[in-house]
Amino acid sequence: MLNITSSTIKEHFEDKKFLALNLVENRQTSKTLLRVLTGISVMLFLAVFLPWTQNIRSRGFVTALRPDQRPQTIHSIIAGRIEKWYVQEGDFVKRGDTILFISEVKDEYFDPNLLLRTEQQIKSKELTVDSYIEKVKALDSQIDALLQTRVLKLEQAKNMLLQANLKVQSDSMDLTAVVINLEIAREQFKRGEQMFKEGLKSLTDLESRKLKMQEAEAKKIAQENKLLTSANEVINARIELTSIEAEFRDKISKAESEKYTALSSLYDSEAIVTKMQNQYMNYSVRSGFYYITAPQDGHITKAIQTGIGETIKEGAEIISIMPAEYDLAVEMYVSPIDLPLLKKGSPVRIQFDGWPAVVFSGWPNVSHGTYGGLVFAIDNFISENGKFRVLTVPDPNDHTWPEALRVGAGTNNMALLKDVPIWYELWRQVNGFPPDYYIPVQTKNEMKENR
Repeated sequence: MLNITSSTIKEHFEDKKFLALNLVENRQTSKTLLRVLTGISVMLFLAVFLPWTQNIRSRGFVTALRPDQRPQTIHSIIAGRIEKWYVQEGDFVKRGDTILFISEVKDEYFDPNLLLRTEQQIKSKELTVDSYIEKVKALDSQIDALLQTRVLKLEQAKNMLLQANLKVQSDSMDLTAVVINLEIAREQFKRGEQMFKEGLKSLTDLESRKLKMQEAEAKKIAQENKLLTSANEVINARIELTSIEAEFRDKISKAESEKYTALSSLYDSEAIVTKMQNQYMNYSVRSGFYYITAPQDGHITKAIQTGIGETIKEGAEIISIMPAEYDLAVEMYVSPIDLPLLKKGSPVRIQFDGWPAVVFSGWPNVSHGTYGGLVFAIDNFISENGKFRVLTVPDPNDHTWPEALRVGAGTNNMALLKDVPIWYELWRQVNGFPPDYYIPVQTKNEMKENR
């Protein structure tokens, strides 16, 4: 009761008959509440000294560790028309298995005997090359023959020139002898004429000496004519020598010109043959692109191109495949402010979508349903979302990741940092400070490897 007046009604009824009223009037709540509040305060005070594991929270997804183990799409190298499918979605294929067959859509490849005709063209052009080679050999032989003939002709001409010079010398000596004989005949004629006047010689002797003098003069004239003829032969021999040199130079130059023309045609033909061989190989390799095969063992996940008769462009995506063997990893993204806190080998706790878990971010040891991981790689360049990508691999010393886990599944990740008291973590959160820098403890073997 409120007891706000001096009047009372207790004397008019018996309150002991009312149990609820007795309980309310006899309740001692102040002491109990004080005890409860005191207990809670003590527990909270002690709790702030409990250890708390600092962590970096981030979302991510499951991926494959190596690039060749991640899902990929199969492309068509050439443009074509889909003719037949050999697989369907969900099928398992091995490397080299045929996925589909396409046909040509470009008119320059429509000929079914394209390879055979190209090969025949190559053989014809190779015969042309052989013909030019034989022509070059024939011209080389002709040039060698001309060179040898020129040497012989030049030697012959030089010999003729030498003979002409010797003949000139001989005729010159003969002319000198004839001149001497003429002078002697003239002296004899003068002496005979003097002696004839003195009556010592007869007229017959005088006439005989005169005849000899005239014969000597005739011989002199004949010998001079002979000497001039020999001199002309020397000139003719020199002209012949020059003419032979010029003639063979002209013939050799003409043969070499024909040779170089043949060589030019030969090189052009060889270039054409090489080009045609390259074209033949391109045709041959292109014919192998009609059958699109699996690049590795895996499961067909999705057909991007569908139907029969549909045309596809060069490099178009046709079908996606998931490799059969892969090493799982988790790809997560952290903010630039948290990046310096992560190192290779840092521990990470991972919660996979679809696997129930009870998570205590500050006490990872009491969390259930999470799996251990280690930081495997950290990107050196920021991603398009403004964060840095971090790859995490399974921790060999923790529970094995679920076998049913598939690439692409979502994850909730906690990168574990330093253990601190709860009061320190609350103080850090209130002041907006980053987590403490944590360096994983290296084992002795790791320290030796780093050395």
